[in-house]
Amino acid sequence: MTDMEKMYQELGISKKVWEFGEKVEKKLAERFQEFDRTAEYNQLKVLHAMQKNKVNEACFNYVSGYGYNDMGRDTLEAVYASAFHTEAALVRPQITCGTHALALALSAILRPGDELLSPVGKPYDTLEEVIGIRQSKGSLAEYGITYKQVELLEDGYFDYPAIERALNDRTKLVTIQRSKGYQTRPSYSVEKIGELIAFIKARRPDIICMVDNCYGEFVERIEPSDVGADMIVGSLIKNPGGGLAPIGGYIAGKEELIESCAYRLTSPGLGREVGASLGVMTSFYQGFFLAPTVTCGALKGAVFAANIYEQLGYTVVPDGKESRHDIIQAVKLGTPEGVIAFCKGIQAAAPVDSYVSPEPWAMPGYDSDVIMAAGAFVQGSSIELSADGPIKPPYAVYFQGGLTWYHAKLGILKSVQAMLDAGVLEEDRVV
Repeated sequence: MTDMEKMYQELGISKKVWEFGEKVEKKLAERFQEFDRTAEYNQLKVLHAMQKNKVNEACFNYVSGYGYNDMGRDTLEAVYASAFHTEAALVRPQITCGTHALALALSAILRPGDELLSPVGKPYDTLEEVIGIRQSKGSLAEYGITYKQVELLEDGYFDYPAIERALNDRTKLVTIQRSKGYQTRPSYSVEKIGELIAFIKARRPDIICMVDNCYGEFVERIEPSDVGADMIVGSLIKNPGGGLAPIGGYIAGKEELIESCAYRLTSPGLGREVGASLGVMTSFYQGFFLAPTVTCGALKGAVFAANIYEQLGYTVVPDGKESRHDIIQAVKLGTPEGVIAFCKGIQAAAPVDSYVSPEPWAMPGYDSDVIMAAGAFVQGSSIELSADGPIKPPYAVYFQGGLTWYHAKLGILKSVQAMLDAGVLEEDRVV
């Protein structure tokens, strides 16, 4: 027994599962090199943005109160704008999560009588109450903002004739969700998003195109802002926070739109001038600096998971050979027991709360019980090793994250081991 095999055994991985993982990994060497090259490019892009905007030691100072003249905050926003090639950016710890960032952007731009259009089908679950698809206090629907969505074609891509029919004089903003969310459709490449934006702009140049960029940052060499998106929105406890940001979100895009978002976040007349950074700037800067390599590790984990579970006979989205456009890997396990066992394996691989057993619960913002596994340094951080899924058909689990490739690898092997131990995976399938 090698030292490596012994270490995995001490962490609860059987010889059979370990050998299975080793065989799969060896076949992915060329794919992993491709991810490394993208990470190198994006690392240089971020470094160039930091140098261009003269990041210095004073940017890390603690600022409290109103936050007037918070140089670290203002410089970081310039760094984000440079890296994402936008006119401006809003990057704040006061933005609590990705859903908050999206709700902020929508409520900042839309007015009573306007219509919001989703040309990519149903939005992520937590946006349903923001929009008013499910009734909730303070929804866009309460303010007289209507909503329309165009269902996707059977292959998961855009129904252009239906989108054209859905556009009308009241359509003010189009929201495009890059990642699949709790669906088994494809996640969209930046190129495909650019084609959709070009189609919309050719018919209505005045329509604002917003992209929910969550889970997609630094997966490719370009971002949706490079292909015509007026705003891109994301969470700092996903890819761009690099695992170090303790909270926060960003909106990057056209100056006029970012100004409107700042007035909605703080107050009319105050905008970006207030909102102290409260000592988190070092984590925000360092996390953004590390984000390309952290995202690379998560991508390797996602492709490893796809190939592992594909060989075990499960349907995976995307499949083991498809190009990657976000860090999420969906696995259709087919039963509630499969989803629960998978998540328990991921939790058991965590550096924090590894001894805790996750259970499904009625999580706020969702329409069914959800199970979430995430023994993370930052609560809810999905750039860290995590897995979750709604307990409803088709009983798919969504795996993402891993601050390092090696941790992601262990997590996937633990998920396989947990499914074997629970009896929801037959041992003869692990070959």
